[in-house]
Amino acid sequence: MHVQDSHWSSASAVATGGAAAGGGRGDGARTAPLRVDAQRNLEHVLRAAREVFGELGYGAPMEDVARRARVGVGTVYRRFPSKDVLVRRIAEEETARLTEQARAALGQEDEPWSALSRFLRTSVASGAGRLLPPQVLRVGVADDGSGTADEPRVPQQRLQPDSGELRLVPEEPAPVGAPGSAEDDAGAAALLEVVGRLVERARTAGELRPDVSVSDVLLVIATAAPSLPDAAQQAAASARLLDILLEGLRSRPA
Repeated sequence: MHVQDSHWSSASAVATGGAAAGGGRGDGARTAPLRVDAQRNLEHVLRAAREVFGELGYGAPMEDVARRARVGVGTVYRRFPSKDVLVRRIAEEETARLTEQARAALGQEDEPWSALSRFLRTSVASGAGRLLPPQVLRVGVADDGSGTADEPRVPQQRLQPDSGELRLVPEEPAPVGAPGSAEDDAGAAALLEVVGRLVERARTAGELRPDVSVSDVLLVIATAAPSLPDAAQQAAASARLLDILLEGLRSRPA
């Protein structure tokens, strides 16, 4: 890591010196490529993080992300000063993606079961379920403080008595931008709310088993997208597994 940092410092000095030597209007032309490179590196790191965390979970080391992005680990840490910051960024993006997919299904499908199944198929195909924050799936489990620092924090959830539904459990206020802050809470709450509407519509229509909860639907998304080395095999396995799970969710005439 010291070698990488030294290399970066040297490169920065050369780049800065070159820009200064250019002077005047030449400055902008010389520094623009650096901004493009920085943006490209950020995109590579985020793409690599999604792939690595999707395959290995959020416990995967930052070095694996750097190798996949083909950058030095120092570059990753300059963009994300701690692993928790990177994990939260990926988890927030994937939570927001799932929320938008649920909203699209609600807005584009009139039939309740079609809306729910469309959301599930779209979400599983995107692979977003593999990147859901672990705590989104926690139900009825008291926080015993055993979580690791590398895990992203989102609001803890518990079952409402006799309802089988997820509800957010209030926590102590956290500083804005800190793990577990209101920003994280809002993203998780938005996902639970919109998926809850899909579930309630399908249940009211008699097309969803009455005991199926929001947490069950999120669990389907998280488990129906296995990570396999071959893309075609992964797509086929996901589709097959989701078909089986959808049959299990659907209500049957008495």
